[in-house]
Amino acid sequence: MPSIPASTDPTRAGAADGAPATEAVLRLSALTVAFDTPGGTVTAAREVTLAVARGECLGVVGESGAGKSQLFLAVLGLLPGNGRTQGSARFRGSELLTLEPTMLDHVRGAGIGMVFQDPMSSLTPHLQVGEQIAEVMVRHRGLSRRQARKRALELLRRVQVADPERRLRQYPHQLSGGMRQRVMIAIALSGEPQLLIADEPTTALDVTVQAQILALLAELKRERGLALVLITHDPGVVAGIADRVSVMRDGRIVETGAVGAIFRSPREPYTRKLLREARGPDLAGDAPHSSPPAPVAPGAAAALELAGVSVRYTIGRGWLGRRAKLAALSEVSLELARGEALGVVGESGCGKSTLVRAVLQLLPLHAGRVVWMGRALGGLPRSALRSLRRDLQIIFQDPFGSLDPRMTVGEIVAEPLEVHARDFTPAAHAAAVTAALSQVRLGAELSSRYPHELSGGQCQRVGIARAMILRPQLLACDEPLSALDVSTQEQILTLLGELRRASPMCLLFVSHNVALVQRLCERVLVLYLGRMMELAPAAALYSRPLHPYTRELLAAVPVPDPDIQPARLERVGRGEPPSPLTPPSGCVYRTRCPHAAAVCRERIPAWEKLPDGRYVACHRWRELG
Repeated sequence: MPSIPASTDPTRAGAADGAPATEAVLRLSALTVAFDTPGGTVTAAREVTLAVARGECLGVVGESGAGKSQLFLAVLGLLPGNGRTQGSARFRGSELLTLEPTMLDHVRGAGIGMVFQDPMSSLTPHLQVGEQIAEVMVRHRGLSRRQARKRALELLRRVQVADPERRLRQYPHQLSGGMRQRVMIAIALSGEPQLLIADEPTTALDVTVQAQILALLAELKRERGLALVLITHDPGVVAGIADRVSVMRDGRIVETGAVGAIFRSPREPYTRKLLREARGPDLAGDAPHSSPPAPVAPGAAAALELAGVSVRYTIGRGWLGRRAKLAALSEVSLELARGEALGVVGESGCGKSTLVRAVLQLLPLHAGRVVWMGRALGGLPRSALRSLRRDLQIIFQDPFGSLDPRMTVGEIVAEPLEVHARDFTPAAHAAAVTAALSQVRLGAELSSRYPHELSGGQCQRVGIARAMILRPQLLACDEPLSALDVSTQEQILTLLGELRRASPMCLLFVSHNVALVQRLCERVLVLYLGRMMELAPAAALYSRPLHPYTRELLAAVPVPDPDIQPARLERVGRGEPPSPLTPPSGCVYRTRCPHAAAVCRERIPAWEKLPDGRYVACHRWRELG
């Protein structure tokens, strides 16, 4: 591999930007990134100056659209054809912006590793995981295929992939989101780079896997002396790992310095805003949230009732050619009062989305029943179920994928009226669309735009407007915030709270982030591998969680405090939930529970109701306090 020449006058990260007086592995000086478009020049980054030294982590924080990703894609020469740069980007003293393409190819991988936000779209779908890791070592380090494959196995072990021998032979679609991100980190490390750039590496992951990935990055930084750039919209993500922080807004660095100084005494109002929104609710349980509804009178029917609901999926083929059965949801029973908001939390694959689809009758039940307003939904004729759809609406996780790209915003929002309100006149349709957009704080001028012309937050507002235009009595929100930055999450949470106050609808709010549901929900249900672990009023659950799994979820929530978060990351447990195809006997959580006993292996814990109205399924909750 051709060597990257060292500078005769080494660039040093100086006190001007809060960096230690050591040689900078990467230094950007007045770097501007712009794009030529039919509508004119769009500037993504403006005169950015920053540096990162060996063994140091620089957190680059800002909202979506701040220019964070484009800045570092420009450093790696990965801009599209209409992109152009001005200024300087020096890696180990060499100017990258003018480097010959062949030399730049060697820098990427061997000198600088990149971990992208979406591992599924970044990995090659038709190549096995082992081949993708080995490819970098064959190309950049001159290893044979056999040597590279052996090293790939070692890297999978190092990034804590379970059963690495089997994973080496699997394809990306056969791995969970957390495993795919670990594979991306292994690929980035396979060239033994001096600098690792991680672009939103935890955005789409649940809180426990996010904490594991961050803990892994912190370990790698310490043991390898890596220079690390961590790009994120969440200040809590960098609090436990970054040495310095640069805050970006509208393409500019507005504040930079040591992580402790920035988090404790931010100078810029924008930085204070980001930190305030990232702190969110107090996990001690005393943060304000919507007023709870009046309790259901004894003997009165709840608005929504689930009794022993179980869902099974048939997938693949098992022994003797028989298809395997996956228990996605097992014996879920609960009630939801009129006007009440219930949060449903848990890791990916725990059954949250399946629960929502079971309630809305979007998939068949294996057992149990769903009752809405005293009427059992199972077995209803299609015409009767169709008429109920106007009262039962859903907001999906992906704000872009859930909107038809060929339809305008006005057409998308009006679509439910075309199905359920055909007697509306064109004028009434237009007025209803304008009112729905206004309700979610979108101007009527957006009616003629298409989804690709909107931001993620705007697209999610369009999805909410579409769901609310029929004034439903039950609104199911399936991970509506996971793809949004913290500022936009705050806006959507506030909007949903306002809609609840304006209309006495039931809310079923699904999230993998337990901290978010406290802002909106009176009660919280915790699921693990399709089974109920705990159900409690939000304040009680956050102030005194009874189930060990609930405690694990709360401990994994990133806290934007550099005095607290590093220790929280050090205590993060390893491993992912067992496969739902082969769940553990007894308590399904026992293989990860630090308090598991013999009884946990032998018997499924009973779903116990406590005097204060909360429920828990744990053999040892009394002695654990």
